[in-house]
Amino acid sequence: MTTSSQKFAASHETAPVLRLPGTAALAAAVAGGVLAAASAAMSWTWTDQFPGDLTYYGSPAGLQWPALVGGLLTVLLALAAHGLKGLRWLSPSGSHNGVLFAALGTLAVCWYSVIAITVQLDGLVNLDPGGWVAAVGSLLAVVGALGLPLDRRRTVKQTPVAPWWYLVAGVAVVLRVGFGQGWALNAVPPGIRPLFTENLWFFVAVPVVILGFRLWQLLDAWLRIGRIERPLPAARALPSWAEILVITAVFALGLGVVEFGISTEYGELFIGFLLLAVFATAALLAGGTVARLSELTTRHRAVTTGAAFAAAGAFPFTQSSETYVLIGANILIFATVALGLNVVVGLAGLLDLGYVAFLGVGAYAAALVSGSPYSVFRGLHLPFPLAVLIGALAALVFGVVIGAPTLRLRGDYLAIVTLGFGEIFRIAMNNLDGRSGPSLTNGPNGVAAIPDVNLFGFDFGQPHDFGFVQLGKFGNYLLLMLVVTAIVVVVFGRVANSRIGRAWVAIREDETAAEAMGINGFRVKLIAFALGATLAGLAGAVQAHVAGAVSPDQYQFAGPVPPNSAFLLAAVILGGMGTISGPLVGAALLFLIPAKLQFLQSYQLLAFGVALILLMRFRPEGLIANRRRKLEFHEAELPAQGGPTDDALSKAGA
Repeated sequence: MTTSSQKFAASHETAPVLRLPGTAALAAAVAGGVLAAASAAMSWTWTDQFPGDLTYYGSPAGLQWPALVGGLLTVLLALAAHGLKGLRWLSPSGSHNGVLFAALGTLAVCWYSVIAITVQLDGLVNLDPGGWVAAVGSLLAVVGALGLPLDRRRTVKQTPVAPWWYLVAGVAVVLRVGFGQGWALNAVPPGIRPLFTENLWFFVAVPVVILGFRLWQLLDAWLRIGRIERPLPAARALPSWAEILVITAVFALGLGVVEFGISTEYGELFIGFLLLAVFATAALLAGGTVARLSELTTRHRAVTTGAAFAAAGAFPFTQSSETYVLIGANILIFATVALGLNVVVGLAGLLDLGYVAFLGVGAYAAALVSGSPYSVFRGLHLPFPLAVLIGALAALVFGVVIGAPTLRLRGDYLAIVTLGFGEIFRIAMNNLDGRSGPSLTNGPNGVAAIPDVNLFGFDFGQPHDFGFVQLGKFGNYLLLMLVVTAIVVVVFGRVANSRIGRAWVAIREDETAAEAMGINGFRVKLIAFALGATLAGLAGAVQAHVAGAVSPDQYQFAGPVPPNSAFLLAAVILGGMGTISGPLVGAALLFLIPAKLQFLQSYQLLAFGVALILLMRFRPEGLIANRRRKLEFHEAELPAQGGPTDDALSKAGA
């Protein structure tokens, strides 16, 4: 055993949190999961006033579906980790941590539902037997999971909470009471009093965050949950057709999960879905299921890519409302733009705070030549492929023009300059109205009434019948965006693994050392800037046709509605820099969550900030990251690997 492995083994152990007999703990976890799942077939409340109508027996509805799935997942993972024949594939690592995460997800969904029913309907008296069974069963499952042997850290390092934190929390509570009752407003100038009275939530959020952080520290010190990287046992050999069938089934299941999340009709159900999705993902990661699937997808990359795009293409055919299809189309647009930004930020390490301007350049260029009656080139109506090409080329030119004088800067200076470029673009589009400047963009009114795309006689603005399913306008555009996304994914994948891609990574890691090895830093960074701008322009041209109009207020550094530079940068960092799937997942989450939770739209930047703080604390490499990024941040937490494996990883990540 190497020194690194010895240190890792000395810092971790496998032991239960609660001293329970092993059989009793397993029985409690299974029984709790069964009760939580069974509660979905019972009435949770007697009145249909709560969203989802949870008054029926034998028919799950609303929040009962996440409880049902969470309970079943807890049972299956508990039996799989125990070694039950036929289920070992679900927990190949044999870790019981997956059972705990699944039980916690079930607890979160059930107790959130019970609390929401109690608060909205004014009292526990509104709970029917199903609600009580869900609460008790999910709690029993967690108790049982804590009695199983878990992977834990021997010691926990924590930042001490300074006493003044508690003072701040106390002052916030006093101010909340004072502003609510009015007596504290006497010390506030009349002109700014609405600033305090309309944002009383802030004085509640401060103590909640501080006390919540302290509670988390106490819970973390008690649980000491960690992760031990175990080599997975050799998988049973399957014929290629069977492995392909498994991959297809996984993506079909993923399509069902995404369809359920996007189609949620009210915020309570979406929150329950999110809670279960987070904990279920952690459970499958801890159990080794995701690692096992990664082995399959690595062996069948072409099939995996095809299955992913097929699942995305099938999404509009599962929807009865164009509203959710439009959300899917917008997710693809912004995910594609985030992937383009990933070239600049993730691969080359250049902090670009004005990237949304390139999206706007492509959108405006395509809008002006697409036959809009509000365009200064009214008589010019180019075919869609030419309009897209012009948008991409215009963004490329702007990328080179802006990058050539600015890319000799580094770090914060480059970020400030690119931020300035983004604001200059927005202000220039506002002023090119024929009064403040030349007549080109109609100023704040923008370019409206952009005609729908028409390719080979197929009008994307009209509904079309595909067998027994009718696809509307946004469904057509979603399929079009899939083609654009596929192009961007191919370009990113090819470039990232090329010589220039390795040069970008070298520049990102240490520009001085890379230049000392013969890499022309300025030229390499300019290529990254130009390619990122081109991909943004390509997506912008399609976005202009989907939205039907472009205006300057769409392209800001930060705002309540995406796209904006802050949104795109947060998507790249949240998803995982330097990867393909990371920005796609990050953009999907950041767009979908405010779209489904209306109260977050006004506090989008606050939500982004909180999410990034939590991410930097618990997973700085992003939600999806390759092993190289994990080693950069968690080298002390991962066991040493064999020499050949390390060599292969180094070459792949170089």
